[in-house]
Amino acid sequence: MSAIKTFSRKYARWFLPVSLLLALAIWQAVVWLGGSRLPAFILPPPGVVAARFWDALTSGVLLYNTAYTLLEVLLGLLLGSGLATVTGYALAKSVALDRLLSPYLVASQAIPIVAIAPLLVIWFGPGLFSKVLICALIVFFPVLVNTVVGLRAVPQNLRDLMGALCATPAQTLRLLEIPAALPVLLGGLRVGATLSVIGAVVGEFVGSDRGLGFLVNVARGQYDTAMVFVAVVTLILLALALYGAVVLVERKVLQWNTN
Repeated sequence: MSAIKTFSRKYARWFLPVSLLLALAIWQAVVWLGGSRLPAFILPPPGVVAARFWDALTSGVLLYNTAYTLLEVLLGLLLGSGLATVTGYALAKSVALDRLLSPYLVASQAIPIVAIAPLLVIWFGPGLFSKVLICALIVFFPVLVNTVVGLRAVPQNLRDLMGALCATPAQTLRLLEIPAALPVLLGGLRVGATLSVIGAVVGEFVGSDRGLGFLVNVARGQYDTAMVFVAVVTLILLALALYGAVVLVERKVLQWNTN
C-alpha cells in the first residue's frame, strides 16, 4: 500500500498530460478506423480541430466570444452567489423564514433552466442582462444550501462563548460565523463556478448574437463540427479556470484551517 502511495506522489504530475495524450490517441484511432463512415463533419480529426482553433484564435473570433461569455459568467456568479449568501444567512438565522421559503426554493430546482430561459429572454431581451440572470439562477441554489449548512454547523459552544464575551451580532458574524462557514461556502462556490458556465451557454442558445454558445449554434447550422469542438473545449477550459480560481482563493483564505 505504501508503495502505491509513493508511486502516486512521484508521478502524480504526469497523470493529466498522459491521460490527455491517451484521449487524443483514441480519438485519432477512432477517426482512422471509421474511415469514410466518419467524415469530418461528423467527427473531425484532432489535427483539424487544432487548426480550426488556431484560425479562430488568430482571427479574434474566439477571443471576442470567449470574453463575452466570461463577462456573463462572472457577473452571474457574482449576482447569484451574493444573493444566495444573504438569503442563506437569513434562512440560517430564522426558522420561520426557512419553513416559509424552503419549499419554494426546493420546488424551483425542479424546473429545468432550459425551460425558463426562453421566458427570461422574452421578458428581459436578448442582451447581457438576461444571460446574467440565467447564470445567477443556476448558481443561486448550491451556494444557498452551502451557506445554510455552513452557518448551522457552527458549534454552539463557540456561540455561547461569543455571547459570554458580550460580542455584538456583527462581531459574531465577522469573527465566528464567517470563518466557520467559509470552507463549506467556498465548496458551494466551486460548484457554482462551473454551473455558471452552463447557465451562460443556455442563455446564448436561446437568443444571442455573441458568446461561445452562439458560436456553437452557428457552427452547428453550418456543419462546421470542428468549430463546435473548439467552442466546447474553450468552455471546458473556462470552467476549469474558474474552478481553479476558487480553489486558489480557498487555499489563500483558509490557511488557518489545517483539517
